[in-house]
Amino acid sequence: MLCCDICGETVASEPDMKTHLLIVHMENEITCPFCKLSGVNYDEICFHIETAHFEQNAGEENFERTGTTQFGISDKDSTLQSTGEVNSSDHSACASDHPKSSAQSLPKDVPLKQEAFYSENLTESRKLLKSREKQSGLSEIKGSTYEAMYSPPDCPFCGKVEACSDDMEIHMKTKHASVLEDQPLYDCPMCGLLCTNYSILQEHVNLHLEESSYRQGMDEVQCSSDLELAYQLQKQEDRKRKSEESRQEMEGFQKLQRQYGLDNSGGYKQQQLRQMEIEVNRGRMPPSEFHRVKAGMMESLALGIDDGQTKTSGIIEALHRYYQNIATDVRHVWLSAVVDHFHSSLGDKGWGCGYRNFQMLLSSLLQDDTFDDCLKGMSIPCIPKIQAMIEDAWKEGFDPQGASQLNNRLQGTKAWIGACEIYTLLTSLRVKCRIIDFHKPTGPLGTHPRLFDWILNYYSSEREGDSKVVCTSKPPIYLQHQGHSRTVVGIEERKNRTLCLLIFDPGCPSPEMQKLLKQDIEAGSLRQLRKFVGNLKHKQYQIVAVEGALSPEEKIARRQASQVFTAEKIP
Repeated sequence: MLCCDICGETVASEPDMKTHLLIVHMENEITCPFCKLSGVNYDEICFHIETAHFEQNAGEENFERTGTTQFGISDKDSTLQSTGEVNSSDHSACASDHPKSSAQSLPKDVPLKQEAFYSENLTESRKLLKSREKQSGLSEIKGSTYEAMYSPPDCPFCGKVEACSDDMEIHMKTKHASVLEDQPLYDCPMCGLLCTNYSILQEHVNLHLEESSYRQGMDEVQCSSDLELAYQLQKQEDRKRKSEESRQEMEGFQKLQRQYGLDNSGGYKQQQLRQMEIEVNRGRMPPSEFHRVKAGMMESLALGIDDGQTKTSGIIEALHRYYQNIATDVRHVWLSAVVDHFHSSLGDKGWGCGYRNFQMLLSSLLQDDTFDDCLKGMSIPCIPKIQAMIEDAWKEGFDPQGASQLNNRLQGTKAWIGACEIYTLLTSLRVKCRIIDFHKPTGPLGTHPRLFDWILNYYSSEREGDSKVVCTSKPPIYLQHQGHSRTVVGIEERKNRTLCLLIFDPGCPSPEMQKLLKQDIEAGSLRQLRKFVGNLKHKQYQIVAVEGALSPEEKIARRQASQVFTAEKIP
């Protein structure tokens, strides 16, 4: 920063100082009409006249009285000022409208007197200025301004120090005339600053542009910083969301594992023992009964044969008697071949329905001579044995996709099985069967009338005349829906032409099923067997229907076809 030695104003650069000197101190130069003081502004020149030339603006008596009263001037000071007075003609000239011309009309010896008078009054002016500053409380600021105003000036261009402002003016006009000569001024379009030439203006405007570019760059940096922050926050939010999704997915997967028996919590044997211990602790089972049942279970597992504790036989025959003699609201009924009912035990409660339905289906096939060759010497296997048989079928190459979904392992687990596993097991035993998928409702209110029609056609293909009750040689049908499976053992055609399925449910305990073995079966006892069209409203149903036996060649062909498992879809 450069400071003007004439007025004390500070400017940013040398070109600005040149402009300031040209405009403020050259074009608008103010000169004292009583002495040669110049280079000051209007307020400063008024203060100078008031202090240094006060007696020329008022009478001597008024000056002495005002000086003594207001400024505290001593008699010595009054005498000093009186000796430098000029005559009344000079005062008249100073008071005219043309002070410079009046000053120039003074005699030749007047400048010398005025110079001495100026020096003496300059000292008095400084004293009076300091006295006023102390009285107003601004001595430090005004004093520094006054000292800067009247201190020996130095050239703003070359730095040379002169004794007074007149000498400095002569120096600048002689040494730096080329700088101060008249020339066009250029106004900055951005801040209004006047520049002496175009190159200075261009540099000045470039500074504005650089500052604007810098600010824009800072804004871009800030914007980039904001974008980076937003990106980081988004990444953090994505990580939290993915973590939460992974956690929920893991919880859902673990829930499915528990639901489908794949949580490594043990299989049939472990659950049977655990449930029997609970029964003993609750007092529902005597310890002697616990050890008896446990011994029978261990023997059954060792042989791989079901112990028959959950089996109920003779129900088909009892149904035949009922429809033949009692049922009056049924027009026709078709019953499957003889089949035993198996219900879930403590060891497979909640997950063993698929295995129990297979036992029902197998109990019917073992009584049919058609399957003697493929099921020769076979007995009803226990659930762990069925699991081992399915694993053997997977090892032969049946349904690799289904095996992968169950980790190629069923033994020692509580894994559910469905229509695909039943098909795989039967096919590996050379039993010819098919899967039909009723993948969507075909009737109003989510019903499946096409399913009932298909089962009716399956059983009525062996219709014998107009007999009311037809005991067919058809095996029962494995019926699967979401979460459960059952076995269809017949179908009714009622007098109003509606159809009703007869279903064995492995969830129905033996005491309830044994009620059907009575000679006089009540109609209410069949309620647990009968399922009308409005009772089956699951979104999807799959059935496995047995059609006969397979040759070894057909078994190989079906094993190859099961590499990409497909089912017949209706509709």
